[in-house]
Amino acid sequence: MPVRGRAPPMHWRRTPHERATAGPAVSGFLGSVWWMIVSIGVLVTFHEFGHYWVARRCGVRVLRFSVGFGRPLWSRRGRDGTDYVVAVLPLGGYVKFLDEREGDVPEADAAQAFNRQGVWRRIAIVAAGPIANLLLCVALLWAMFVIGRPDFQPVLGQVQGIAADAGLARGDTVLAIGERATPTWSEAAMALTTGAMDREDVAVRIRTGDGAEAVRTLRLSALPAGFDERRAIALVGITPRSQLLPAIVGRVEPGTPAWGVLADGDRITALDGQRVEAFNDIGPLVQALGIAGEARPAMVEVDRDGVRLALEITPALRRESRRDDYWVLGVVPAPSEMPAYDATLRHGPLAAIPEAVRETGRLASDSLAMIRRLVSGSASVDNVSGPITIARYANASADLGPAWFLNFLALLSLSLAIINLLPIPILDGGHLLYYLIELLRGRPLSERAMAAGHYVGLAMLAGLMGLAFYNDILQLVR
Repeated sequence: MPVRGRAPPMHWRRTPHERATAGPAVSGFLGSVWWMIVSIGVLVTFHEFGHYWVARRCGVRVLRFSVGFGRPLWSRRGRDGTDYVVAVLPLGGYVKFLDEREGDVPEADAAQAFNRQGVWRRIAIVAAGPIANLLLCVALLWAMFVIGRPDFQPVLGQVQGIAADAGLARGDTVLAIGERATPTWSEAAMALTTGAMDREDVAVRIRTGDGAEAVRTLRLSALPAGFDERRAIALVGITPRSQLLPAIVGRVEPGTPAWGVLADGDRITALDGQRVEAFNDIGPLVQALGIAGEARPAMVEVDRDGVRLALEITPALRRESRRDDYWVLGVVPAPSEMPAYDATLRHGPLAAIPEAVRETGRLASDSLAMIRRLVSGSASVDNVSGPITIARYANASADLGPAWFLNFLALLSLSLAIINLLPIPILDGGHLLYYLIELLRGRPLSERAMAAGHYVGLAMLAGLMGLAFYNDILQLVR
């Protein structure tokens, strides 16, 4: 149940041809399920292998190494006496140790029992799982950097509102936000979203269209309280160049001002004397035509099959319950193909090692900060996602290529490490908390106290899982 981090770009629509030739929805569903099983299987295997490897080095006998829960689909007993199992429910896994608290142990084997180990050995065995996921995150990011992750340049397209007030302009390239360098739009988007959630003013270092470098202060503190965090970048007033849609009319809505005036396929070149470079420019220009509840007519210049026309249209006011009133012409953009990537995040094999470590640290810092925001209430619990969202993002990142899928796996592996270290009984972090108390007290907690802690942990985990499933289903409905 990771919190949201950097995700693959999924904002572009399919073209009409792609919609016509795409497989049925069941193909997307099966793809999501498959890539989720692959993702969870890889991460859980590494996590449990961490426990297993350290336990064996500490002389603890491992009875079972299971990837998945429930009825075994495949099993084999190794020479070391461990049963290796792949089970039917691929949403987790476990390693079962020889333990006198779970059954009778022959005296000859008692020294190999987990409960007979010193507290520091038990700490090492339990911590090994999250540490394995942390190391896996570094390895996956290293591979991603070596392969090269395709992305978009952090070039601004439409700029308005807070961003325009800060002096940002179309064509500016974002070089850094605060202390974080932004070599691609994904890094810029993550930094902007993080700053927006904290509603803290940030310094933005840019390269203007004429090549000069400058620093602008983005007043994120001006964002309204309780804003929709998923729309943070739009609320700041920024649309990246890569997300600008061509100013081509895809459909004219019946009964609107544009009905009978504009036609499908028209390319809008100007509105009220202002040049239109992208469909995203039309909305702000239309809003500017509305004054005191009334709108004045405006000339819309279009290119229709090579013929330039100037047509007069008066916007209409549209009222919706979930947003403020706004003015419309009544045109819908034509579906557009995803533009070609124009940037690649890549490092050489040696340079990728420290960069992977630094990126892991940045992602860990972002994840811990998100948990802090969730606990304090400064971030919405909508940011908690579950297996459905994981499956969707796994499928989307796999479609974007190996580098994006490695990026996704790295983030998921790090999330698994952090979640397992939370001090919740039944998780690794809960066990580590017990052992820390044992170190301080000089003796273990009583069986009754640990049993009570497990019930509390189960309740907390069930609540967290319930919230994650609720958010997943709500997102599907939306």
